[in-house]
Amino acid sequence: MDFPRLFHVRQKFPDRRLADIPQEVKRQLEASGFAAALKPGSRIALGVGSRGISNISTTVGAVVAYWKERGFSPFIFPAMGSHGAATAEGQADVLAHYGIHEATMGCPVISTLEVVSLGKTGEGIEVFFDRAAWESGAVMLINRVKWHTDFAGTLESGLCKMMAIGLGKFAGAQRYHTFAYRLGLEKVIRAAAAKVLATGRVMGGLAILEDAHHNTAMLEAVPAAKLPAREEELLKITKSWMGRIPMPLDILIVDEMGKNISGAGMDSKVINRSVNGEANIWDTAPKIERIFVRSLSDLSYGNGVGVGMADVIHDRLLNRIDWHPTLINSLTASTPPNVRTPIHFSTDRECLERIAPTVGRLAISDVRIGWIRDTLELGTLQLSGNLQGEIRENSLLEIVSGPEKLEFDEAGNLGWMREARAAVEV
Repeated sequence: MDFPRLFHVRQKFPDRRLADIPQEVKRQLEASGFAAALKPGSRIALGVGSRGISNISTTVGAVVAYWKERGFSPFIFPAMGSHGAATAEGQADVLAHYGIHEATMGCPVISTLEVVSLGKTGEGIEVFFDRAAWESGAVMLINRVKWHTDFAGTLESGLCKMMAIGLGKFAGAQRYHTFAYRLGLEKVIRAAAAKVLATGRVMGGLAILEDAHHNTAMLEAVPAAKLPAREEELLKITKSWMGRIPMPLDILIVDEMGKNISGAGMDSKVINRSVNGEANIWDTAPKIERIFVRSLSDLSYGNGVGVGMADVIHDRLLNRIDWHPTLINSLTASTPPNVRTPIHFSTDRECLERIAPTVGRLAISDVRIGWIRDTLELGTLQLSGNLQGEIRENSLLEIVSGPEKLEFDEAGNLGWMREARAAVEV
């Protein structure tokens, strides 16, 4: 098939990156007053999650250093639900893969699935609390505040969600998602978080906000008394910075998906999909007819959650999936459609040639194509030449080079957006 040629395009997102993350961590924690409320020498439990948060090891390391310099005894615990195949060892490994372990952080990492029950909420939800964190002097959470991939609300993913599903570990994640099926996840997060806050064990957290380039753009220490109200405000800020696909497409090519990129494997609010299988459900994203995903990120460690949102995948992706952690994660989250196996072929060429005739275009040259590395990195992408008019009309888009032909190698495969982008930027 004679596919349309592609332009290399840059999206002009503002660069909001912090110049000095450790210094900003220190400034925020000093202003928070957290330390003044604690007994000298207290053990501080630092909850850390498993998403692909930029500069997470630098941020966590700075938090550890702050507490140690003031004579406290911090330790890190994985604040995760079913990640790491729902094992203590697996969750510690997830943190280690992000550079967070005792040797780099200078403090212990205590990973356990043991929990303490806090009783039930008014809705009948039993709430749990990581035992190691419960037995500490105080708990501080470190997490990114962002939109959630499963639902839209005034409180989505962040410190409050970590207080619920993260602190609740596997036991909590199972129950919370079961209740969420009927009540909605936001209501469950709010109810569980309120129960946790009522214990007085959580001093607050460090909220991380990222810009559209996936840079660490803002850090804020939020006291427990200001949660969840302040988190709602932070969510509005980060949503306003969100990177997006700039126009409707017939085919979106995605080089990689994975848990390190999004909890759902791909950001559903970028690709306009639901984790339960529906297409084009978000009014904040352009319509995308078909999604072709080429591979699974190394840092997903075999977890293929999100594959069910694709319409076609390369065999290389399917062959990299480890179904044990994938199924645990999907079933715990009550989203079995998110791991359905799409149609798949052994070459990129065949994947595109089979899916292109299904988008309602009489001529292949009219098919509107976009190509991204993953749903986090949207600053540079490729767009088909038939979109030239729309590109030039959009003041936030800049054509860097092209249009160039889609080049397949002898095996029928494409190169990678990472390499193509580097070549253009040089």
